[in-house]
Amino acid sequence: MKPNFDLDAVLSRIADAVRPFPKAAMFDLFERGYDTLFEQLISCIISIRTLDETTIPVSLRLFEQARTPEQLLALDIPTLTDLLYGTTYPDQKAYTMRGIAERIVNEFGGELPADYDMLTSLKGVGPKCANLALGVATGQAAISVDIHVHRVVNRWGYVQTTQPEKTLKVLEKQVPRERWVDINRLLMPFGKHICTGTLPRCSTCPVLDFCEQVGVEKHR
Repeated sequence: MKPNFDLDAVLSRIADAVRPFPKAAMFDLFERGYDTLFEQLISCIISIRTLDETTIPVSLRLFEQARTPEQLLALDIPTLTDLLYGTTYPDQKAYTMRGIAERIVNEFGGELPADYDMLTSLKGVGPKCANLALGVATGQAAISVDIHVHRVVNRWGYVQTTQPEKTLKVLEKQVPRERWVDINRLLMPFGKHICTGTLPRCSTCPVLDFCEQVGVEKHR
């Protein structure tokens, strides 16, 4: 990490830079009114190994039929799988969603608790989805690390990790809690459109003066 690295300045510049680009899927859906913890969690499951350009329309199609655990349980697996067409592993995700809905209804009276440990106890829900759903839906301080966040903060030299799970732990120690939700909100579109996996746009990057460019061999 460069001696002059200032996380607040970095995030402020990135916020300006990503404004013309589409918001990350979960934040986009939240602004459309799909803001419950259950809806956010289901959308995150849809997003696994799926581009935002697909995640959003698939989520909207599903929510036309089911926005609550009870409504989702009213759908049989073939119907649910059809609604998930376009995402990766739609049949597997259909079973995962039904299992989640059953636990919510049977154990919690239909209300999904806003608790990280409970969410990660649900089959098919990992740290990324648990934190992202909590952060977006409830405003809880939570960091979600996807491939873009992992790549960007390592490229900066802000962390030196090999796996997103390890990146999460380091970021939780280094990033002030009030900025935790901003990490995914800003770095996901930044990593997708500017600090890309190959040929990042370093020549026009708003935070180049803070970046170590770790691992960058060629850029635009």
